[in-house]
Amino acid sequence: MSPGRRIPAWAATVLGIAGLVVGWWLFSVLAFRPDPGTTYDPVPSPLAVGRQILDDGLSAYWDFFSVTVHEAAVGFLWGNGLALLLAATVLLVPRMEPVVVQVAVVTYCLPLVAVGGIAIVALGGAVEPGDPSKTAIFLAALSVFFTTVVGALLGFKAADPASLDVVRVYGGGRVRQLLKVRLVAALPAILNALQIAVPTSLLGAVLGEYMGATDRSVGITLIRLQGQLDSVRVWAVFLLCALVALIGYAAFGLLARLVTPWVSGRSTP
Repeated sequence: MSPGRRIPAWAATVLGIAGLVVGWWLFSVLAFRPDPGTTYDPVPSPLAVGRQILDDGLSAYWDFFSVTVHEAAVGFLWGNGLALLLAATVLLVPRMEPVVVQVAVVTYCLPLVAVGGIAIVALGGAVEPGDPSKTAIFLAALSVFFTTVVGALLGFKAADPASLDVVRVYGGGRVRQLLKVRLVAALPAILNALQIAVPTSLLGAVLGEYMGATDRSVGITLIRLQGQLDSVRVWAVFLLCALVALIGYAAFGLLARLVTPWVSGRSTP
């Protein structure tokens, strides 16, 4: 391979995953060995975790994962929808930009643990057993807001000035510039922000569940398993969380390649 040639994306992904698995296995074997005379293993091997998932069956985990995925999806839609709306408002009313940016920065600086404590008091948790938690949805939405606002604003401002002038010459105002030019120019940045928001929304939802806002979810299940010192299933849930986030992340990456082929240098069909 020539020095200037890059490693293909699929190969980099495979090598990265393999490196993480090998590192996990080395830690489990060398650094976190079980204490003599006990069955508790703080860091079980990847093989032990995979075997536990197969023994339990994916349906046993989906029962509570479905609640968390629902919370993360609803929070994802609300947080990103509001972020895109405010970013578009800035283009129509430029004087609003400092206010919107400050609001986004404040939401980013707020400690989610403290906000979660307030949210559980103000919003409460699940209405019925098994229902999604309002607090988890709120924290999922809050987690994605800043990234999408900043990404959308940068994308909207990346529009070609000459294209904006053409729209202006033909009598188009800021709304037409937004729809015809700025939105197309901002698509790569917006899709990248949404891609990052997928794992972030899942993290926010799980954190909200840690506040005790549900009776069946990933967060409350982790609390129960930790109390039972069931380290293998704790790592199994952790691994499945990473897998769910990775699937969502990859899905938006694929969507970005299909919707904005010019970014990767591919021509449109």
